[in-house]
Amino acid sequence: MTGPLPDPFADHPDWAPLPPRPIEIVPATNGVELRGRRVLIGLPGLGWRGDLRADERVVQNSRTYVPVIPEQEWYRAESEQVEVFAPLVPVERVWVEAIGTRPSSAAPQEFGAHLVFLDAPTHRPPTPVFDAGTVTGRRVVHAMDAGEQRDLRAVTETYSGTDGDICVRVTPELEWYRWAWRGQPPTTLEVPVHLLWVE
Repeated sequence: MTGPLPDPFADHPDWAPLPPRPIEIVPATNGVELRGRRVLIGLPGLGWRGDLRADERVVQNSRTYVPVIPEQEWYRAESEQVEVFAPLVPVERVWVEAIGTRPSSAAPQEFGAHLVFLDAPTHRPPTPVFDAGTVTGRRVVHAMDAGEQRDLRAVTETYSGTDGDICVRVTPELEWYRWAWRGQPPTTLEVPVHLLWVE
C-alpha cells in the first residue's frame, strides 16, 4: 500500500478527537520553571539540539547557566537516583518546550516543507500518526476524551490490531529509555492510530 492512509473521520468531523495542544518554544530567559523540562539549545543562525532536559539555573561569576542533560541520562538519574554529568549552557542559548493553546478548528494545518527563521528554534504542530510516515521511536501524544497523555514513545510502526483497527504500540518514555540502559523490554499499550499524534 502506498500513499497516506485515509482519514477515518473525514466524513464525520464530530467523531474525530481534538488534536493535542501544540508545543511552543520559549526562551529560558523568560524566567520559566526549568527543572525536568524539555529544552533545546543552540545558536541563532547555526542550529538547535533537542531531546534534552534541564535542571534549575545556576549563577557563576554573575552569569546565569542552565545544567542540560541528554533526556536518557535525565530519566536514568531520576529513576536510579544516580549522579550524571550536566554541562552548563548559558541561559541565553536555552529554549524551553511549553504546552501551547489549541488553535481554532478553522486554522488550516500545514503539512510538508515550510520555511522558518533561524533566530530561534521552532516546532511543528502535532501531526496525526497516519500522516507522519515512520513513527518508531518518535514522541507521540495519545488524545483521549479526558485530555492528552504525553511523554510517550512509539515502539512500532502502524499495523493491523487484534480488532482490525490500525494501531501503534506505545510506551512511557521512562520505559523507552530504561530499555536502552538496562535492556529491559518496555510495557506497551496498543493504541488506535486515529488517537495518536506525533509531537
